Formats: sequence, structure tokens, C-alpha cells
Amino acid sequence: MQGGAYSRFVALAKVVLPLAALALLATLFLFARRIDPDAAIPFAEVDVERFAREARIGAPEFSGVTGDGTVISIAATAARPLPDAPGQIAAEGLSARFQVPDGSRIEASAAAAIVDAPGQRLALSGGVALETSTGYRIAAEGLTAGLGETALTSDGAVTAEGPPGRLDAGGMTLRRVADGGRTSYLLVFNGGVRLVYRPQE
Repeated sequence: MQGGAYSRFVALAKVVLPLAALALLATLFLFARRIDPDAAIPFAEVDVERFAREARIGAPEFSGVTGDGTVISIAATAARPLPDAPGQIAAEGLSARFQVPDGSRIEASAAAAIVDAPGQRLALSGGVALETSTGYRIAAEGLTAGLGETALTSDGAVTAEGPPGRLDAGGMTLRRVADGGRTSYLLVFNGGVRLVYRPQE
């Protein structure tokens, strides 16, 4: 008798258990959250137009020679073309080197800059630091450099440390000077100059 009851139990289980499994699966599908195909995927939200508009170049380098022979080398951490100003490039973390024909050298660094190829100029901004091979360390808020000919002009006041001592001035220029067929490059501080003289030992 017991054997017959066990056989009936096994036969019943073979029917009931698969049916219970199907019922559970049906319940999962019925109560599962519906997927909205129109819903945006959070990590896939990309502004394609903005990406195309603000395309960046990583670690670009530029170089060229002015008409009077100064070699200019420019490097930046990133750069992008300005869509509303053809031929102009906005650069970040810029450093520039000016190798002047008379043998002197100027190193410049700035937080930002605009390279204007049509206008033949380089506009540095966001705090500019200059160091010359003649021993001057100069700080200015902004600076404009010529790309067609050698010329540097500060945008406003400058402070400088050099061989004479500390110097504060309303402005600064570096320009080419021709004298009787001889060309030289002159660094001029102007706009009210205050010098704290420190005699060399």
C-alpha cells in the first residue's frame, strides 16, 4: 500500500511542479516593470551638436618665423577653433618661446590665449608670466604678441624683477629698432615707472 501511495505522489509531483514553475514565470512577466523605449539612458545623454561645436585638440604645438626672423614656438594643453571667428583658435595652458634674431630669448606662459592667424597676432590672457634671457621676470594680466613681426605689448600694468631690482610700470613693449642698417630689439617699460633699485654685489 505504501508503495502505491508513493508512486501516486511521484506521478502527481511530475504534473504539479512544472505547472507551478510556469505560474511563477508568468507572474514575473506580468509584474515586471515595462521598458519605455523612448526613455533616455542616463549615461548616453550626449549633446552631439555641442560636442561638434567644441571639438578639442589635445596638446597642440605651433611654430613659425616672423618677417624679421624671430622664431616663435607655441604649445598648449588644449585648443579648439572658434566657430564665429574663422582662422582663430582658443588655447588653454599656453606656453610660448620667442627666439629673437639678436640672440635674446623670451619665454611666456598664460592660462589662456587666442591665436589669430588672419590678424597675425597672439593674445595671451588670464595672467601672463614672462622670462627673458637678459634676466627679467615679468608679470602682466594680458599680452599681445605679433606673429608677422616681432612686437610684444602688455595689456595694462606690469611688475618685473630684473638686474636693476623691482620695477612697476603702467605698460611694457618689446619692439624692433633699426639704426643705420643695424637692427636691435628694445624692451621698454612705460606709463609711469617705479624702480626699487638693488645694487648688484
